Amino acid sequence: MPLGPALSIYDPVFIGIDEFGHRVTVPLIYRNMLIGGEPGAGKSALLNLLVAHAALSLDARLCLLDGKRVELGQWRRCADVFVGPDQGHAIRTLQRLQTMMDNRYAFLEWFGHRKVAPDHEFSPVVVAVDEIAYFSATAGDKKTQEQFSALLRDLVARGRAVGIIVIAATQRPSSDIIPTSLRDLFAWRFAGRCTTDVSSDIVLGHGWANRGWSANTISPNNQGAGLLIAEGGMPQLVKTAYLADADCARIAAYAATLRTAATRTRRTTRPADPSGPVADLPAAA
Repeated sequence: MPLGPALSIYDPVFIGIDEFGHRVTVPLIYRNMLIGGEPGAGKSALLNLLVAHAALSLDARLCLLDGKRVELGQWRRCADVFVGPDQGHAIRTLQRLQTMMDNRYAFLEWFGHRKVAPDHEFSPVVVAVDEIAYFSATAGDKKTQEQFSALLRDLVARGRAVGIIVIAATQRPSSDIIPTSLRDLFAWRFAGRCTTDVSSDIVLGHGWANRGWSANTISPNNQGAGLLIAEGGMPQLVKTAYLADADCARIAAYAATLRTAATRTRRTTRPADPSGPVADLPAAA
């Protein structure tokens, strides 16, 4: 049976409604998003919502890092690479993405372009990381944790123009997990309920709690509600849409089918991505 139309990563992503019931969308292309909040605040729901849009966008590729395996595990078949609780695999994957980023910048420089466009040969890559703290503060040793953090910071800082979109989530919004130098690089930041004003400010930015914007005021029973802020903007209260596990499974299966069909077509109608695959590097690399 012919399949329905797919989405595009260049489309705004619907994430929920504001306090007045209006639709809230966020453009992901050329941007990154940081999601923080206490356990049960709904950060995983928003992360899965964004990954679902990316999975249904056939002009995007997925790279998933999930220390728990199960939060993003349903999307494994849609991804170029899936990283579980393996610090070495995570670092090698980020190194491969870093190489891809440099290759893409060389391509843009050669042709005199400043950023990727829909008509370029390579597709945007969505890098979704669930629980930054696992890779940056729990697994491995201090050296590998610092290496992971440095690689992630580089992707967030330089990757936007070449279509590398980082979506990172943590349930431990603290300064050792999300330093200011990393937080301020995220164009979009979403703070679900936090236990303290300090934790809320770590996600949204310094001083917002003193100005009356704190995720600590959100009711623990209001899961999925949080404060969304864009760079240079004001926070707004948002209630994110919710996808149950069964919904995610159905969408993931459909997206995998779409991607399989699109891959077969792409192999015969367009050249391979000149910046290379998002694949694991050999252990000796």
